[in-house]
Amino acid sequence: MTGTRFSTARDLYAAFPSTERDINAEPTDEPPLTFLQRLRQSETPEDAVSFLAYALGRREGVWWAAQSVRLLCRIAAGQEDAPLQAAESWVRDPDDLRRREALRLGMTGNHRLATPWVALAAGWSGGNVGPSAQAVVQATPEMTPKAVRTAILVALATVSARDRSSRLQACIDLGVPLMRRTEG
Repeated sequence: MTGTRFSTARDLYAAFPSTERDINAEPTDEPPLTFLQRLRQSETPEDAVSFLAYALGRREGVWWAAQSVRLLCRIAAGQEDAPLQAAESWVRDPDDLRRREALRLGMTGNHRLATPWVALAAGWSGGNVGPSAQAVVQATPEMTPKAVRTAILVALATVSARDRSSRLQACIDLGVPLMRRTEG
């Protein structure tokens, strides 16, 4: 797995134009980790979730989303949740059959819940995301980060107002080491 692929926050915004809709903060020439730390302390710390979703590679992003959703929704490791397990299986062994299974579970899941979005993040990580081999639709680069972001924000919406800030910061803490691996 690789971490962030960008030298500055501005580079990330340039690579993913949809960040301008998903992140309130204007891009800067700061390194991504510095920018992230500033976002997490801002009035809209959810921007840090969005930034991390775009900054991490696909596998790291899916793994981070899975662990964050487990934390926010209090889903224990090994607890039965097929979409979440399919996404984690793809992270461990990113072959196309696992990706397609995650895609299937994400597409058929209840999109008001977080775990189908984690499965979609894995399913949209590349290749054909169409409904069949004959209906070829190629994944686009922003599909996985958008699903990662959605999964975590949907899960965060289930947390009480009293616990929201601390649990959001805990999720960001899960993603920071993934960024540091290539920043340091």
